[in-house]
Amino acid sequence: MEKDQRKIQMLMVLCTVFWAGAFIAGKIGVREFPPFSLAFFRFLFATMVIFVVMIKYEEKSWRLQKNDWPYMLALGLIGMFGYHVLFFIALQHTSAMNSSMIGATNPLITSILASVFLKEHLSLKRFGAIMLAFSGIALTVSNGDIKVFTSLSFNVGDLLMLTAVLCWAVYSIISRRIIDRYSPLILTSYSFLVCLILLIPFVIWEQPLVYLPNVTWLGWTSVLYMSIFASVIGYLVQQISIKTIGASKTAAFINLVPVFSIILSALILNERITGIKLLSAGIIITGVYLNTKLKNMSEGTLSKSNE
Repeated sequence: MEKDQRKIQMLMVLCTVFWAGAFIAGKIGVREFPPFSLAFFRFLFATMVIFVVMIKYEEKSWRLQKNDWPYMLALGLIGMFGYHVLFFIALQHTSAMNSSMIGATNPLITSILASVFLKEHLSLKRFGAIMLAFSGIALTVSNGDIKVFTSLSFNVGDLLMLTAVLCWAVYSIISRRIIDRYSPLILTSYSFLVCLILLIPFVIWEQPLVYLPNVTWLGWTSVLYMSIFASVIGYLVQQISIKTIGASKTAAFINLVPVFSIILSALILNERITGIKLLSAGIIITGVYLNTKLKNMSEGTLSKSNE
């Protein structure tokens, strides 16, 4: 049993490397693909693979009930279409390093939305942890320059990435409405499909026959990497990990994503690691970790009181 847990933990570390690599692959991809097309081709390959996996291994019925299609359309539109299009547009204006650090705050924004819309309890300590992490975001987007705030001269890419994270947090909240009826694999598969269909008219608008002949092998490699490694394999490993070591321990590994992103951005994209970047990453990771730990502690106390 312990060996299985160690294997899963090692796989989750590898999984976070895959997710970190998506920021670098995305930065490479936006150099050769327009943002809607890049999202389309990513989900084209990912959808084909994940539907095969779902049909073969899903124990529950993977066909949706008619009443649940509005939820699925919302998941595909906001969580997949909204997040990834904004993510790729953001990467045209900001660094992979910045986008990964802002992306790491997703659990915090989800916690805020859950407290507002799902009436989940948000303790004062957790609120403090969230504010700590957001101070790290402020440091990231300003690069330590207070004039950015006084003149409101923010990097548009950082703001778009923050909006993308908000979309993903909304996706997480909506998915909780129907997660008791469908497995995460089914929800993800159909979200991919909805996103793919929604992207078609935008891809046509971007005139693929004009840019596709000029796409290099590096561009296609970035697409395939994001499709297979970051989307499908990363997702499947995460689900296996949740079943083996639990959701809270699995979620803790996400804190490694900005760490690996900083390293990969420097090695592959030659992005500069500064003291401000390291301090920002440290503050954000600490805030996210404390929020997750405090949440798990409060849930554990609540479950014991209900026994």
